Amino acid sequence: MDPKGQTVKLNDGHYIPVLGFGTFAPLEVTKSEALEVTKFAIEAGFRHIDCAHLYQNEEQVGQAIRSKIADGTVKREDIFYTSKLWSTSLRPELVRPALEKSLKNLQLDYVDLYIIHFPVALKPGEALLPTDENGKTIFDSVDLCRTWEALEKCKDAGLTKSIGVSNFNHKQLEKILNKPGLKYKPVCNQVECHPYLNQSKLLEFCKSHDIVLVAYGALGSQRIKEWVNPNLPFLLEDPVLSAIAQKHKQTPALVALRYQIQRGVVVLAKSYNKKRIKENIQVMSGAVGRGLLRNILHEGYSLSN
Repeated sequence: MDPKGQTVKLNDGHYIPVLGFGTFAPLEVTKSEALEVTKFAIEAGFRHIDCAHLYQNEEQVGQAIRSKIADGTVKREDIFYTSKLWSTSLRPELVRPALEKSLKNLQLDYVDLYIIHFPVALKPGEALLPTDENGKTIFDSVDLCRTWEALEKCKDAGLTKSIGVSNFNHKQLEKILNKPGLKYKPVCNQVECHPYLNQSKLLEFCKSHDIVLVAYGALGSQRIKEWVNPNLPFLLEDPVLSAIAQKHKQTPALVALRYQIQRGVVVLAKSYNKKRIKENIQVMSGAVGRGLLRNILHEGYSLSN
């Protein structure tokens, strides 16, 4: 981590801000909101923007970035932008066209980080989640090592500065790391990670290979009914987390974010609420002491896992 604690050096020499702004939103949220909240997040101080083709809002997020460049708030090199290769484009010949499509939607010359969104291939085509007549998902057979080679070529072409993966377990990572003729290691592995799912073993593995763990869902899992049992507890309502926050005069969200940063994890804070966006950026300020979590650990707190 750099002296100010704002960025982490990746294994290819580039730097990633330790706090990122997540742009995923449910379908009921209008695309125009992605434009407005991304502009607001940049104004608030976020410089790491995380998006994906799957989110179907890269056009609006790109417009927000370009507008903040145009008005002098930031320069392009100030922004670290992440996009993701969706599962319907994992065939090697589809990788560069997919990245070029994202760049066209964004109206940017390059992305800072391009990652494989999910280590499962789906049938290529316009449908993001292809299904047969019975509603069953249609998978595809792709060697992820060949997909990775196509990503390496995108890096060499200057379309992306860094390349990485998302939702990979350690065995899937090892397959890439042990690939004959590997040119570039993944710089990161983006996975769901929060105090209820701390990913300690995967974090240890990634650190041992100089791969940065990036945490999404850091404030708790997405409460989407198809994914999560609505009866499960809310992380930010956890009594232990609330007690820690109250004692240190912080919010549970800031404690959850700081928890990740102090264990060497890059953390994404997703919110379309302007008040919370302003609150989340405070995790990088002096108001949330760097020793906060060390104190917590010494006090013997533990969260359920």
